[in-house]
Amino acid sequence: MDGDFDYVIVGAGSAGAVLANRLSADARNRVCLIEAGRKDTSWLIGMPLGLIWLAKDKRHNWLFSSTAQEGLGGRSISVPRGKVLGGSSAINGMIYIQGHRTDYDDWAAAGCKGWSYNDVAPYFNRLRETLSVNDQRDPNPIDRDFIDAASRLQIRPCADFNTAEPEGVGIYQVTQRNGKRHSSAKAFLGGIKDRSNLSILTQAEVTRLDFSGRSVRGVFLRRGGAEMHVAATGEVILCAGAIGSPDILLRSGIGPTAQLKKFDGAVLHDLQGVGQNLHDHVDMMVISASKSTTPYGISARALPRLAREGLRWAFSNRGMLASNMVEAGGFVRSKPTEPRPDLQFVVIPGRKSHRGKMLEYGHGISVHTSVLRPESRGAVTRDSPTGAPLIDLGLLRAEGDMERLLCGVKLARNILAEEPLARHGLTEIVPGTSVQSDEELRRAIRAHARTIYHPVGTCAMGIGPSAVVDPRLKVIGVEGLRVVDASIMPMIVSGNTNAPTMMIAEKAADMILSERKMAVAA
Repeated sequence: MDGDFDYVIVGAGSAGAVLANRLSADARNRVCLIEAGRKDTSWLIGMPLGLIWLAKDKRHNWLFSSTAQEGLGGRSISVPRGKVLGGSSAINGMIYIQGHRTDYDDWAAAGCKGWSYNDVAPYFNRLRETLSVNDQRDPNPIDRDFIDAASRLQIRPCADFNTAEPEGVGIYQVTQRNGKRHSSAKAFLGGIKDRSNLSILTQAEVTRLDFSGRSVRGVFLRRGGAEMHVAATGEVILCAGAIGSPDILLRSGIGPTAQLKKFDGAVLHDLQGVGQNLHDHVDMMVISASKSTTPYGISARALPRLAREGLRWAFSNRGMLASNMVEAGGFVRSKPTEPRPDLQFVVIPGRKSHRGKMLEYGHGISVHTSVLRPESRGAVTRDSPTGAPLIDLGLLRAEGDMERLLCGVKLARNILAEEPLARHGLTEIVPGTSVQSDEELRRAIRAHARTIYHPVGTCAMGIGPSAVVDPRLKVIGVEGLRVVDASIMPMIVSGNTNAPTMMIAEKAADMILSERKMAVAA
């Protein structure tokens, strides 16, 4: 594959697919898009409810695990990441959230010029010209009961979570088209795979970057048991995500010197922030069983309904199989004094398993509560040049995260106790009706909390000593290399991270193409 590709993009996920589309739109640009996973042909990807199985499917999922988390009583938790065209957008819950105005204004205030809310808003608008974002076709009646129950506690309804300052509860919009998942691959690669200037390599895992001095000249990868080289005359752009991108940098000799020497890696460039600043939305569920069969579930009483739902999907792509299973929720404040919402609810109209199973028998309602702007930090590191990276999410390392999560769990319980939901005959399974005091709840949170799968920050954008990329997403101290994915977020956004990651790629494409234009003109 040695040749004169102008741009080599590593990772065909939420960001990489967008970037490949925009850069290859100019026929003069030769673009190579490299994906470690396979093509997105599985029927499970198209069917929204398929996410239940994709979460544990090694064919489409890296299935990482964290290190033992001290804040979770030493538990290791799963860190699923998409390994397929479309990346995590092919296996996620499809919720489309842009984030809060202040998230981006805080980035700009920290030195990331050009990344304020007013700067990024046009790129969200451009994104939706290609990406299909819609209301859910057939939300479960439980969603409306949740909204009504919350209103009894003076939590207002929110009709649109994609305003500048979303607050309240409602039903989420999703990245679906005609009832099917609309991943970044479907949206941005589906109609352009035949472009003569675009090469897409699947099942090709990049092992390291190829350098000439401090300039990146291409990548080395493994495909079909053989090592290959792909050359870049312009730039290599890492879009491998908050786990993959820093790991490729570390394996290529870019990172903290002490960390590189720890696994006998070569030290090409001492860049202290690589792999650091890892954070995610720490999350705790309140899970209740129900006597009612209104929520989704598997039971003898539900068999006729399940048969009907199968037919609805087969003939019209509607009903339960078109559900993303995380249909409703919203943004609330843990205390009235909070300047903006600091908690997010996600409602599952079903009984989520708390024992690692795919499904629990029966029916129920499960409410995720997550901390929107956690203080805790972890890192992506290595102790060996081969094998999976070490992923320390640092969950609940900061006491402030525990206190916010405690407030959120109490509020979720109060909402579930209100009549519109209580009429479904709920019995709390987790944390459990015997768990009542604050100290008991803290212990239950440490025993059951996980994340909602939004890792960010490991190649943070900024201007200080811990920054990995500058505000134009160029890796500091290296030529011909950028990072474009959720790893560049200096601080996590207040909501689901898929839409902001695609926005980052839209903005990056503009920057890259404008620089190309200026270089040609010069």
